[in-house]
Amino acid sequence: MTDSKYVYLDYNATTPMDPRVIEVIQKHFKQTYGNASSLHTVGKRAHQILEESRETIASFINADKDDIFFTSSGTEADNLAIKGVAFKCKDRGNHIITSSIEHHAVENPCKELEKFGYKVTFLHVDKYGLIDLNELENAITDKTILITIMFANNEIGTIEPIKEIGAIARKHDVIFHTDAVQAIGKVPIDVKEMNIDMLSSSAHKLYGPKGIGMLYIRNKGKREGWGKYIEPLMHGGEHERKMRPSTEAVPLIAGYAKAIELCKEDMTKEMERQIKLRDKIIKAVTENIEDSYLHGHPTQRLPNNVNLGFKYIEGESILLSLDMEGIAASTGSACSSVSLEASHVLLAIGLRPEEAHGSLRISFGRFTTEEEVDYFLEKLPPIIERLRKMSPLKKGVKYMFDESSESGHHH
Repeated sequence: MTDSKYVYLDYNATTPMDPRVIEVIQKHFKQTYGNASSLHTVGKRAHQILEESRETIASFINADKDDIFFTSSGTEADNLAIKGVAFKCKDRGNHIITSSIEHHAVENPCKELEKFGYKVTFLHVDKYGLIDLNELENAITDKTILITIMFANNEIGTIEPIKEIGAIARKHDVIFHTDAVQAIGKVPIDVKEMNIDMLSSSAHKLYGPKGIGMLYIRNKGKREGWGKYIEPLMHGGEHERKMRPSTEAVPLIAGYAKAIELCKEDMTKEMERQIKLRDKIIKAVTENIEDSYLHGHPTQRLPNNVNLGFKYIEGESILLSLDMEGIAASTGSACSSVSLEASHVLLAIGLRPEEAHGSLRISFGRFTTEEEVDYFLEKLPPIIERLRKMSPLKKGVKYMFDESSESGHHH
């Protein structure tokens, strides 16, 4: 199938770059090649673009300009937030609270810290993927230094009660970090109103370039305040006020700012449009395909995310069949090896491994048309039907999805 006919429904993995962003990046690659730390005219020009971009991104989340620090990715921003606080605050305590459905960029740094004597509490989530605020508050001890809970889940799209989490953190004088990589640009975020102390974001999830992200650190711009509760992970020059040394990638940063600007312009309109498409997919699939169901919260979810479960078949095979029809989607399985590892997110919301394997994530965005959604909705049912006919799980092996019996082998 030619690329022009290809239907891309994997925006939560990465977005296509907006042509207007590409234009800005190309311009700066040609013109703004100076080092933003250099004192000559070319360097000063780069520095000016850097600071204007910082301002654009800060104002989008109602942050102070000096509290934005550029990184190479959302993953780096998460690592800087979590380890940076852990190392700096180890005299105050060694306890971190997170959720059981975090992205690996949060989950793995937390697990890594456990090797160094830190204690990590992984909060449970309900069947929709929401944490329990009472469980959170009860988990806080006098040794708790950090709460890190994602804004919205990358797989099932559920949006957490961020403002309330921030309020609990503030009440107990605990730092609150949120990985907002999936949320920023899709839903409104106000770091002050939501009591957010640190926030991670990445440009490639909002029509910007790969290789650039940022960490917001509240009051870092001021000498006093919470800024002193984090320390850099890398050491080098004076860039990003020593929080993240490395010559700044000004063309990518300018592209990031442009991407944010475009999100700001059309966020309200896009949210409405995408929610319509989202709900259309949910309704069409769950009403017309037997034994299919939605994962995540029905309404408290990202405008552009649909995660569906199909009994008796594996997500991988749905994915490959869709790909042959020219549709890109993704699945809840981490890899396609023999030891197919079920998504930790789907297991955390209470699915059994064999159910978690039958999941499909559809995510879309600015460039997705209703025609493309209709094409997907036309191609999916026959694929599901064909795969179920071939499935050893469907006939006679139905016990796998039967609560009462033990699960058996199905290969």
